[in-house]
Amino acid sequence: MAEKMNLNEQAQEILRIAEESGVQGNFFFVTTFKRYQVQIQILNDLEKALKENGTLVTKEYVKGRKNLYDNPAINAYNRTTDSANKTVATLMKIIRGFVEDSDNESEDPLLKILNGGEVSE
Repeated sequence: MAEKMNLNEQAQEILRIAEESGVQGNFFFVTTFKRYQVQIQILNDLEKALKENGTLVTKEYVKGRKNLYDNPAINAYNRTTDSANKTVATLMKIIRGFVEDSDNESEDPLLKILNGGEVSE
């Protein structure tokens, strides 16, 4: 079984694939990848918070009573992970679509601009 990549390794692999396919200048790829990088940072911060504070936290109420709760970072981590996974799927669709579009010889001015090119007049 192959070793699972961490998020930073996954990001580097996406960049490598993007460069191979020539999509790294595509507007949608660039903006989506930027969002993915933010999600990675959020996940790293949440992981640190969970390691430092644990999965359970206590809340103290007015009369000094303490109640034990799940760390709210768990839900934030799970939501951000789901979002990051969807972002990766979107990035891969953009890459696949770019490769398919580049196989077609027709020149679409809108696609050319979105892919980082200049439109000839």
